[in-house]
Amino acid sequence: QVQLVESGGGLVQAGGSLRLSCAASGGTFSRYAMGWFRQAPGKEREFVAVISSSGNTYYGDSVRGRFTISRDNAKNTVYLQMNSLKPEDTAVYYCAADAGTYLRSRPSEYDYWGQGTQVTVSS
Repeated sequence: QVQLVESGGGLVQAGGSLRLSCAASGGTFSRYAMGWFRQAPGKEREFVAVISSSGNTYYGDSVRGRFTISRDNAKNTVYLQMNSLKPEDTAVYYCAADAGTYLRSRPSEYDYWGQGTQVTVSS
C-alpha cells in the first residue's frame, strides 16, 4: 500500500509560480510512474503530467511548456513546477502512483492517490 501526501499549494497571482511536492511512503517509489492530475469545481479530473520510473515525461496540452514534472527517488518525492500560472489553472491538484510501465493519462489507470492540495490563481 502506497501513501501519497501533496504539499505546496496556495494562492498566487497570474503569471506567478508554485512548486508542488508529493511524498510517497509504504512502497518501492522508484518502481512507480507518478502522475499529477487536477480537478476544478464542476469539472472532471484532468491529466496534468506523468513521469515514468526511468524519468520519461508526458504533459497535458494545457500545461505543456509551463509545467515541469520531476522526481527524486532518494527522497521518495515527485514535484510539479508550475510557471506562468493562469486563473484557469485553479484546481485541487492530486498526485497518483501507477504500477504500470507506460506513461498513462487516465485517472482509472492509477493505483494510489493523495488527498490533494488546492492551487488558486488570481487574475
